[in-house]
Amino acid sequence: MTTNADRLAREAADAAEVRRWQSHPDVIAWRVERVRRQVDRLCWSGIVLGLAFTTANVQWFAAAGAEVGSLPWLTAWLLDPTVCLVLLAILRAEQITARYQVHTGRWVRAAKWLTLAATYVMNTWSSWAAGSPAGVVLHSVPPVVVFVAAEAVTDLRDKLTDAVHVAVSTSMNRTEVHEPAVDEPPATVAEVARPERRKLFADYLADARAVWSAEVEITPAWVREATGCSRGLSSRLAAALVAEVAEGVRHDQ
Repeated sequence: MTTNADRLAREAADAAEVRRWQSHPDVIAWRVERVRRQVDRLCWSGIVLGLAFTTANVQWFAAAGAEVGSLPWLTAWLLDPTVCLVLLAILRAEQITARYQVHTGRWVRAAKWLTLAATYVMNTWSSWAAGSPAGVVLHSVPPVVVFVAAEAVTDLRDKLTDAVHVAVSTSMNRTEVHEPAVDEPPATVAEVARPERRKLFADYLADARAVWSAEVEITPAWVREATGCSRGLSSRLAAALVAEVAEGVRHDQ
């Protein structure tokens, strides 16, 4: 017969498992990557639409009243795409460098600002010359939005990468590390209800250090067998013990 205590124990165990996975750095990284893709798609959509709007305005500015279909009228269509392609190339490169937090040089930023400034001037020059405040506002909005988006999306990618690093750092620096072994039987109701000290990373490492001898090769499999830790924790324990042994050898020399 299932009692309320059994039900609460199962719910508590389920909640603990969900919480453990929600704070796992790989799960957080996956969530951040999903948000990063959404941010990239939205920003790229806005940038491309804004540049498409400016292309028509710049063509009209460059054609300067030339007859539709004439060579000057056709050539005018090349002006803004020339600038936009350079800008898009820079933004595409920054999409990768910002992901890995590699900062670009001053020439890259100067080229981005120059292309954005050129787009803005070509879009608004006729309105400024005609003294039309409404025209200036109308033709200023798309280039300004593209400029702000181009700057903001780089910072957003950089901060999203920081979020992943913070998640990993927090997980690595937790003082309590306890993961059930693969073959560990499920805890009983009494075990769940009974408060007890959780085994720390240092405890597992001390157990492995105590049973290790010079003829034993330190591997994750051996660490699992010697300490009863989980498969995910065994790699870190093996690396830590190998580092201790190497440090001890250097001191002996």
